[in-house]
Amino acid sequence: MTAALKSVGTGPLARRSFLGLGLGAGAALALTACGSGSSTSAAGGSTGTVKWGWALPTSWDPIFSSAGWDVHDLSLVYAGLTKLDPHGTAVPALASGWTYNAKGDEITFTLKPGLTFSDGSPIDATAVKKSLDRGRTDPKSLVSAQLVHVAKVTASSPTTVVLSLTQADYQIPNLLAGKTGMIVSPKAFESNAAGLATQPVGAGPFTLTSYTQNAKAVLKRNPTYWDAANIKLQNFEVYPLPDASTVIASLQSGQYNVAQIPGSQVAAAKAAGLEVQVIPSLVVAVLDINAAKAPFDDPDVALALQYAIDRQALLKTQQFGYGTVSNQPFPPGYVGHDPASDNLYPYNPDKAKALLAKAGHANGLDVTLTTTAAEGVPEQVQAQLKAVGINAKISVIPLAQATQIVYVQHSQQIFTDQFAGRDSAAQAFQVLFGQQGLMNPGRSTPPDLLAAVAKVSATPLDSPDYPTVLQAATALAVRSMPNVFLYTVPRILARHHSVSAIPSDLVVQRFEGVSVG
Repeated sequence: MTAALKSVGTGPLARRSFLGLGLGAGAALALTACGSGSSTSAAGGSTGTVKWGWALPTSWDPIFSSAGWDVHDLSLVYAGLTKLDPHGTAVPALASGWTYNAKGDEITFTLKPGLTFSDGSPIDATAVKKSLDRGRTDPKSLVSAQLVHVAKVTASSPTTVVLSLTQADYQIPNLLAGKTGMIVSPKAFESNAAGLATQPVGAGPFTLTSYTQNAKAVLKRNPTYWDAANIKLQNFEVYPLPDASTVIASLQSGQYNVAQIPGSQVAAAKAAGLEVQVIPSLVVAVLDINAAKAPFDDPDVALALQYAIDRQALLKTQQFGYGTVSNQPFPPGYVGHDPASDNLYPYNPDKAKALLAKAGHANGLDVTLTTTAAEGVPEQVQAQLKAVGINAKISVIPLAQATQIVYVQHSQQIFTDQFAGRDSAAQAFQVLFGQQGLMNPGRSTPPDLLAAVAKVSATPLDSPDYPTVLQAATALAVRSMPNVFLYTVPRILARHHSVSAIPSDLVVQRFEGVSVG
């Protein structure tokens, strides 16, 4: 399996990626620390309610969601033609299968018959076409850039959808497994498109029954979901990210029975009798550098930043050692990881100083380090930069305005972030390095990198050449683009012993087979 993850370092998600990248007061199945609250569903078997301390989405409408991390919540209520298996490889979902033509510029999906959206309307080829076309053509769509290779969507029969492409692109099945390919009910967006922001209508494993922004989401099992037999939970609740100082107590009290925790809380969680799972992910901490803004328009200054950062120290302090030092966007073992780039930028303050002197900054320079929270990574990075003569002033901006300020206005020099990974490797390149990539504030991409990414898309995923082609693109990207990758950030989930093991999904956290007893 070419996209399989063989081995990945472990570590927590210490803070929320906004790219990337938050229930229920009247719930009848509230759990306590003693594990009460199990029930028997109509489908049979002990189920209950998962109460997930995690995050709430920026929008429940997938084409307007502005955070890569939203995919975990959105996957509860939406389904796509495909989904990703635990290793990140596309497998059938609403579609039973797909085929490419000989040139690779046309892909035909065959839909599973008889499926419906949560509003009862049919999931047929016309509905799929309308949903995908909305993502492609809505003027405010945030997924349209990912669908740029789709020239036309055709419903050639009630169960056949054909995507005509502008060029060969074998990444489409992976691409459509995430937010970009989530199928939304046309009945819903044709009657009240704005309402989807808080009232999603999809065909996922659950349906949203109530939602309080920034507070909680309450969902119930969707009996018409295509894989409903593997959804054991009757109810699901999602809460904002718990505070690190109170998350263990909240798990013990029953406020949550599953929650994300930072590495600093792992020992306490285990001591409290909680189960702890460290789940590999595609998340990586990164400093986004605007190469169009002085002083980083000088390649030597941008390169000096790479050597000025002590990634191992950051990993130890910020992650408590959970994760791996990284110089690239993909984790060890993933098909896109380039082993030759593992130690590309070792900590070398003397080399950083020499590069700054070469660029005419022997006496130092001043920069602004923009962040949404001053404590943690920004403060430690500030101290490391000061050691080589870079005086970084920390500027804190509101999380809700970060996308606009950093990636639309392109007004900041350095921004601390986490890249939440993408379903398609080519999509990850587009977001990070593309000329219109959201996380490429400099909006410049070398022609040879554009060509390398195009070659990735044009190479079948099952080709023996695919790993080499993809890794070559990774190697070129990390040597020609200014992004400063820091360390991998796996998920750390603590759970009450009444909750069964959570699947170890690489890209999107899923809950098939999970039960509460």
